[in-house]
Amino acid sequence: MDKRKYLDPSMVAKLNNMQLRARLVVEGYMIGYHKSPYHGFSVEFSEHRSYGPGDEVRHIDWKLYGKTDRYYIKRFEEETNVRSHILLDSSQSMKFGSGTVNKLSYGRYLSAALTYLMLNQKDAIGLVLFDEKIKKFIPPKSTQSHANIIMDSLEKVRPGYDTKIRPVLDSMAERIRKRGLIILISDLLDDPEEVLMGLKHFRYNKQEIIVFHLMDPEEYNFDFGERIQFTDMESGESITTDPWHIRKAYKKQIDQFNKTYLHGCRNLKIDYVPLFTNQPLDLALNEFLRKRQKLK
Repeated sequence: MDKRKYLDPSMVAKLNNMQLRARLVVEGYMIGYHKSPYHGFSVEFSEHRSYGPGDEVRHIDWKLYGKTDRYYIKRFEEETNVRSHILLDSSQSMKFGSGTVNKLSYGRYLSAALTYLMLNQKDAIGLVLFDEKIKKFIPPKSTQSHANIIMDSLEKVRPGYDTKIRPVLDSMAERIRKRGLIILISDLLDDPEEVLMGLKHFRYNKQEIIVFHLMDPEEYNFDFGERIQFTDMESGESITTDPWHIRKAYKKQIDQFNKTYLHGCRNLKIDYVPLFTNQPLDLALNEFLRKRQKLK
């Protein structure tokens, strides 16, 4: 069986549990891993580093010195492994989908695959589910049994209420004190300036951040033909119009919306990754590994 087919989100949707989805996505990704510029990521991290000015003598591995005649420092877990938090938007707007997979499902599959990948690297991973407020917070751990808790939460998550990202980011920035990696997965349908201020709060605390901006292809392309009714999934407000009449203005606005996030994240030194829900998951995994290599 060619497991690479499970990088296609529509194929992942056919599987019946989150653990299986995560495993097959990552295994499918690893099959073509020798072609990846991040080959070697799966190699065990070194348990030592060279002694340098400022290091405490009591941390020198004297047994290793006896074998190599060089000074090495034993590396502690927090030096070698990364603490990560996945912040998954589960607001009502994430329910939208024009194809087999909606934005929330794509976000769940991506979160599951990242969890599986990180725990296999002995990284500590936590999960935050939110809409207008934090619905669930699972603190990071690096044990394999921790995967069951996260996968179960991803299996059960359902679309909530309105999107209010800034208060959630501010709250989590206050709660997460140890430096690590913040992974935001959202459609970002909120005031961009407010969201960027929330992300800035994390950067002030020296956190590294990667933002996966999820979009449905129809949200961006606006390929609607005849007269249609559009309904806001969060406010319930609706309008009926001819799509051709507003397409040009809509496209201009959505392009500006995305550019605001692109430039805002760039200015804050945040990795910004736009993703459509019909794109293969390896695109996101590549970007994550690129970020993870920097932290290593």
